[in-house]
Amino acid sequence: MKAKRKGWIATAILTIVAVFYVSPLFIVLMNSFKKKAFINLEPFHMPSEKTWIGGENYANAINDYGFLKAVLWTLVITVGSVVVILICTSMFAWFITRVSNRTTKTLYTLCVFSMVVPFQMVMFTLSLVTDRLRLNTPWGLIIIYLGFGAGLAVFMFCGFVKSIPIEIEEAAMIDGCSPLRTFFSVVLPIMKPTYISVGILETMWIWNDFLLPYLTLDLNKFSTISIVIQRMQGSYGRVDMGAIMASLVLAIIPIIIFYLSCQKYIIKGVAAGAVKG
Repeated sequence: MKAKRKGWIATAILTIVAVFYVSPLFIVLMNSFKKKAFINLEPFHMPSEKTWIGGENYANAINDYGFLKAVLWTLVITVGSVVVILICTSMFAWFITRVSNRTTKTLYTLCVFSMVVPFQMVMFTLSLVTDRLRLNTPWGLIIIYLGFGAGLAVFMFCGFVKSIPIEIEEAAMIDGCSPLRTFFSVVLPIMKPTYISVGILETMWIWNDFLLPYLTLDLNKFSTISIVIQRMQGSYGRVDMGAIMASLVLAIIPIIIFYLSCQKYIIKGVAAGAVKG
């Protein structure tokens, strides 16, 4: 009985916590169907016949602020960055794990150390360098994301590679596989759980990121979702709350669907990447 009672108490507590976490999303969704004036006046009230505006806020966000174009650039940057991060960091992690010497150990330490360096220390220098090297495009931003996302990815991939029996790779080498073929034909399929978990974490970070695109992109030509939402707050305190709420809903839905469809792989991949050799 005591165990059952503890279970009910834990369920009740976690349910309350879940409600607190989900309530902001529900409030944003609810306000996206209200008239602008009533979003500030009645932010916690359900839409009524008086406050209901339907899909007009969504139409304004798409037509007046170029939201769909921002979605396209955000998708290009996110997919491109995640693919580059996964391929480059997994190959790098495999190399520095299998070739153990002072140089590779130093490289691994530098990658791990990069995770604890505050972004504020490099943001102004980064903005200057990207302008001078003409990396202020979505394609240049992909390279920048590779640098900032490599630390966590290399750490997780290295932990997983240490758990792979080296005899499997040696057998592939004996059969005539080159190092590249060994990696892509043997190692990469085994690393699938870590690939998925790293991909999920990197995707959620890049899709929602505001600061890096804002500092590096040529904002006259390219904008991401977060930048477009920030622009909806105009000069002299003018804020298009209806378009902001609609844009937030449109930005949240894809990443929630992606996360829910892949969440079962996160714990498995993180646990696999935490194995110590």
